[in-house]
Amino acid sequence: MMARMKAFADKHLERFMSRKLLVWLSTTSLLLAEYVNSEQWVAISLAYIGSQGLADIATAWKSGQLLKKGK
Repeated sequence: MMARMKAFADKHLERFMSRKLLVWLSTTSLLLAEYVNSEQWVAISLAYIGSQGLADIATAWKSGQLLKKGK
């Protein structure tokens, strides 16, 4: 059930915004509601954006796109 809901949300959210922006907006909302402090906000944002960036690089490298850009 959760997997279907996540797939549905991912499919429709990708049309409107990137996941990085969604994480930033969600974390900022939690900060404004005082559920997280500024240090936690930075940690959450950096952790997701950094790990997503690494995943994007790994995907490009595996598919050979990084090598094509260098030529």
